[in-house]
Amino acid sequence: MTEVLGVAALLGGGVTAGVLFAVALSVLPALFAMETGPYVHAHQLLGRNWDPTMPVIVLSSTLANGVLAVTVDGAGRPLFAAAAVLLLGVSGVSHLCNVPINRTVKGITDPAVLPADWQDPRPLWRRWHLLRTALAVLALVCTASAVALV
Repeated sequence: MTEVLGVAALLGGGVTAGVLFAVALSVLPALFAMETGPYVHAHQLLGRNWDPTMPVIVLSSTLANGVLAVTVDGAGRPLFAAAAVLLLGVSGVSHLCNVPINRTVKGITDPAVLPADWQDPRPLWRRWHLLRTALAVLALVCTASAVALV
């Protein structure tokens, strides 16, 4: 059971960190290079498949690490617990910070005609995204270290 949960925690944590890192490395610079109208359209398209998928992956990884933190003995226990807390942080930043920005951008019906009070959300979205990326990478390091110790 420990081995299966360890693989699940590593797989989920790796996918989470990898996706967030790829967005930070490639997608964000591309979005910043766009004019506002095309950016809004691209932002609306990008999240369609990630929005329902990533929360399941992140929370499943959190659960796997949490279960391992409770069930294993030794030096791996606090590392699994730290990974679970860090992944909870990823989820919290996503749901409380990035998702509301996503909803605002997705609520724009015509990217060519922006509301009068429009403020470009890219800088704020990037800051929150970089925070959750760092949390995800740290969680993966904790999980991998814990699995190596078990």
